[in-house]
Amino acid sequence: MSGLKRERTWRNTRRKLANRMMWAGAILAALLAVTPLVLVLTYVLLKGIRALNWAFFTQLPVPVGEPGGGVANAIVGTLILILLACLVGLPVGILGGIYLAEFGNGRLGTVIRFTADVLISVPAIVIGVLVWGLVVDPLNSFSALAGGIALGIMMIPMIMRTTEELVRLVPVSQREAALALGATRFKTTFSVVMAAARGGVITGVLLAVARIAGEAAPLLFTVGYSRYLTVNVADQMASLPVEIFNNAIAAYETAHEKAWAGAFVLVVIILVLSVAARYATRGRFRLVR
Repeated sequence: MSGLKRERTWRNTRRKLANRMMWAGAILAALLAVTPLVLVLTYVLLKGIRALNWAFFTQLPVPVGEPGGGVANAIVGTLILILLACLVGLPVGILGGIYLAEFGNGRLGTVIRFTADVLISVPAIVIGVLVWGLVVDPLNSFSALAGGIALGIMMIPMIMRTTEELVRLVPVSQREAALALGATRFKTTFSVVMAAARGGVITGVLLAVARIAGEAAPLLFTVGYSRYLTVNVADQMASLPVEIFNNAIAAYETAHEKAWAGAFVLVVIILVLSVAARYATRGRFRLVR
């Protein structure tokens, strides 16, 4: 009996040791995953902290090489471009995802799914060149509208695939219950299924917005650049990614500081969107009453 007791004690000790090792490994992995983000934020902040002040957020740019000035036009332009991209990408992406989840079991659904997967992996600069050829070149003018179309095209496949997966997670019993109570298929889809998947869909949308917010390549081919603050989507418009690019390639230290400060602002915007996406995920299945 004493030998059996020692064997059980040894097994319990091994289990506890393995459990502690796994917990330590999980914590270490989490710290390693967070470390690059902390390093990026710290490094960018230290590089651009001298340019971060109230004027940086409220004033227009000054000629390259001169001290002072800000990126108010780029911040406003970035927000306008994100809004335009959402107007293009959200309806197509969400409705396309609903179609794939509810009716996309045939050949057409397979083709749409494959096309969306390929489009996700297409480099952003290729989409920029495409929109340049379809919109900018025929109109012979850069515009915020062309940039919004390019960013919206980038959003569509991400939102579509996210919406499809989240809608598929809604239990079939909820659909059947709504149909049994006399609801139409349309009413069931948008009032019951989408209510249950709403939190996840919002998460996908915010992650897609965070993905496009820092893209500079398609904007160089579509939006151009303007030193002035404008809200006319038919004109050229400033944006944070292009502003960072222009300052980064300049030969002046003050411009480099503004580039680092703009990069910090852009990273913070993306971080806020990512945190909002995580918050929207909480309780997404508790939305159904």
